[in-house]
This record gives sequence, structure tokens and C-alpha cells, in this order.
Amino acid sequence: MEQFKLSDFDDIRPYSEGEMKEAFNSMLQDRQFSHILKGMVPWMPAGIRNALLKTLFIGIKTPQDFQIRYMKHAVKYVLRKCSTGHSYHFDKSLKKNGSYTFMSNHRDIVLDSAILDVMLIDEGFAKTVEIAIGDNLLIYPWIKTLVKMNKSFTVNRGLTPKETLKSSIHMSNYMHFAINSKHENIWIAQREGRAKDSNDRTQESVLKMLTLGGPYEGRGTADIIKNIKDMNIVPLSISYEYDPCDYLKAQEFQQKRDIQGWKKSKQDDLNNMKIGIWGKKGHIHYEAAPCINDWLDTLDAENIAKTDIYRIIAEHIDQEIHKSYTIYPGNRIALAELSNDSSILEGVTEKDKKVFDKYINEKIAKIKLENPDVPFLRERILEMYANPLKNHLEAKK
Repeated sequence: MEQFKLSDFDDIRPYSEGEMKEAFNSMLQDRQFSHILKGMVPWMPAGIRNALLKTLFIGIKTPQDFQIRYMKHAVKYVLRKCSTGHSYHFDKSLKKNGSYTFMSNHRDIVLDSAILDVMLIDEGFAKTVEIAIGDNLLIYPWIKTLVKMNKSFTVNRGLTPKETLKSSIHMSNYMHFAINSKHENIWIAQREGRAKDSNDRTQESVLKMLTLGGPYEGRGTADIIKNIKDMNIVPLSISYEYDPCDYLKAQEFQQKRDIQGWKKSKQDDLNNMKIGIWGKKGHIHYEAAPCINDWLDTLDAENIAKTDIYRIIAEHIDQEIHKSYTIYPGNRIALAELSNDSSILEGVTEKDKKVFDKYINEKIAKIKLENPDVPFLRERILEMYANPLKNHLEAKK
């Protein structure tokens, strides 16, 4: 396997030690970012504001320094303001100084990895996570600078098939380098984009991408398994009691149904990011399963076809994620209504039903469509809350 160095990945990697100060100063000089800061503290002159921020930045040498000093407190503020509480559990087999690829279901564009970082810090892990983020979200220069300061590496979107393959190999090479040479943790979603209906399934293409840059260059099942094992994948289950963007996703379902070729705009992405961060979440739970490497060792590579191995691994990751969901009353109420099965409502009170029904009606009322199809929209939102329980029950069989 080709031996890589950090500079081979300058186009996609996060900032490294020695680059943070220059990046921070460039962000302060960005006109749009300065305008945002002015809106936050309009009474403070720009020169004083920037001097204060530069003083507060003293001692920050690495992206993890930045996360611990700034992002940790910002995320905890969001959790206090926008959730009723949070909890987490990391399997005891995970080593605090290990290097893992946390592969999770995807609930929020910004917070999935940010909350994980806070939990890793609180639990005493040596490293937070480097974050895979689509370049479609880096719509302004200051956003790109900020996420690179926050340990993000870039996933290039909107490419031709040939360009996509080249980009995927490059990113896979970087991820293996980050795990095995930089000894970092990584967070990556189990699929490209969020599952709009919360029917979380690992895309085989994500696993295929991970094998493209592994140390084993053979194309057989055994080498595929070895390349996956090289990434130390930990299935991570993320559970939200309430999804702040549920009504926006339902709205998208109707727009795609009614408007041929409809696509989200950059402003839609920004709105999703803003509402995802500041919207009501209820309780949040993160559950990290054991690393899948021991399970991979049990596979009989000689008797598994290459065409089946990605599916088998994806199904195992899905089962680990699904069985670790935290189930809330809303999940039970939603599945009971859709399936007409009241036995699912065990432990659910009349108060729970009233609270959830009021919540659904309030969210539907927020949808901005000229002709909202209310029954359709309600069913789409209910599916978002029913599918985690549906998958959880199946995984626990």
C-alpha cells in the first residue's frame, strides 16, 4: 500500500497544529462572519470585539483545543436550551485511547457529531472525532474555515461518476490514514444524507468507499473484510425524543410528490441547520455498541460471495444501531396509530397521547405549503417516529 503523508490530503483534511491561528484570523476578516458577530454584540466596536476574541484564542493550537474551549460549551448550551436532558453509554470494551470510526444513524446535520464530541470528552476519551461533512453545506468561506477548525474533513458531492470514484478513493485513503497514522477517531453517517422517514439503513456504498483506501489491495472477500476491520467501526445509535426538522421533512415529501424535479435550495439547507440546532428535541440518548472487529473475525470469508459481504456487514451494523434505540412514548403512539395495534401502547399514558397529538398538530401547522395535504403530512411525520420502534422490535427478536 502507498505510504501517505498529511500534505497528501490538504484539499480535504481538517486544520492541523500550527494552522489554527491563521485560520482563525482569516475568519475574523471575513465580511459575512463579521456581520454575524456584529449581530450578536451590536454594542461592541469591531476592533475591540476582534481583539477580545484573539485574546480568548491564545493557547489554542489544535482543533481539539478549539473544541474543548469553545465547541464543548456551545453544544452544552444548546443541550440545556433545546433538550430536556441527554444520556449516553459507551460499551465497556471500547478503549479510551483507541481510534474508532463511529458510524451512526443521522438525525442532525450539525449536532450528531458535536454532541458525540461532548460525550467523548466527558467520558474521558483521549480524542474527539474527525467529522465527514458534505461540501454542499460549506456554502460560505467562513463556514468552511470553521468546520475545518472543528476537525471536519470534506466529502465532495455533485460529481460525475468518474470524479466520484476518484474522490471516494482519496477520502478513503484519508480516513485510513486518520485512524492508523494520526490515531484519531472519526464520525461518519451510515448513509449519505438523513433518512427522511427515520428508517435508518446502512448504505453498502458507504462500506465500499471505506474499502477503497485500505491497506489490502486484493478484491476478494477476505481482503474486503480486512479493510473494513482496519477502520475499527463502532455502530452508534442516536435517539431523539423529538426531531426538530420533522415537519420540514414532511413538507419535502409533499413537494417531491407534487413538483416534478423539486430539489432543496441552499437556503433550505441553512434553515434545516438552524432549526435542527435550536429546535425542541426532548430527551437525547447516544448508545455506542462494541467495535465490530470481533464479529468480523467470525465470518467465513471463503464461503461468503463478494457480492454478499457488504450487505452482511451493513445488516449487522443496522441491527446494532436498531436494538440500541431509546424508545419514547411518541414512538409507541405513532406506530400504534399506523398499525392499528394498541398492544404497542404498553406503558403509554393518556397524558402522553395528548401531549404527542398536540405536538404533531402544532408541527403540521408550521408547514408552509399552498395546498397542504394534512392526512399525507401527518402520516409522513408519524412514520418518522414509528420506524425506529418498528426496527427496534425487529432487531430484538
